[in-house]
Amino acid sequence: MALNLAEALSSIDTRAEAADWRAAIRLAGAGLVAGGATTDAYTDEMIDAVEKHGPYIVIAPGVALAHSRPSPAVLTGGLSWVSLATPVEFGNKANDPVTLVIGLAATDHDAHLQVMQALAGVLSDSAAMTRLTAAGTADEVRAVLGELAVAA
Repeated sequence: MALNLAEALSSIDTRAEAADWRAAIRLAGAGLVAGGATTDAYTDEMIDAVEKHGPYIVIAPGVALAHSRPSPAVLTGGLSWVSLATPVEFGNKANDPVTLVIGLAATDHDAHLQVMQALAGVLSDSAAMTRLTAAGTADEVRAVLGELAVAA
């Protein structure tokens, strides 16, 4: 059974403001912490991963999947959603600027792949992405993702 992203999201922040990519990741990390999925240390690990490996987390035009390796800072699997009021540059020439940062905390590789599969379905649906980009509330984001889960 496919992962229902509407149910998996522990935190949704719409029209958030971030000065740069680090601040955008910090917002996604704060959502993971608020949802009980991680400690603050995991947010630092996500930022460190980009500093070390570059903006590989920008997985599609306008979309970053902020994550790091499973670690003691991951308490349980979780997802956070941060749509940005003003796009930010991550340094990925093909997919910048970013307007959506999804925070991912996975306890193992299989959980990571399950989320990637569910996200691929959403990202490939241009009508859904248009609606998600325009969503101004957490309820609107959950409604669109819930509809996609039912249709899958």
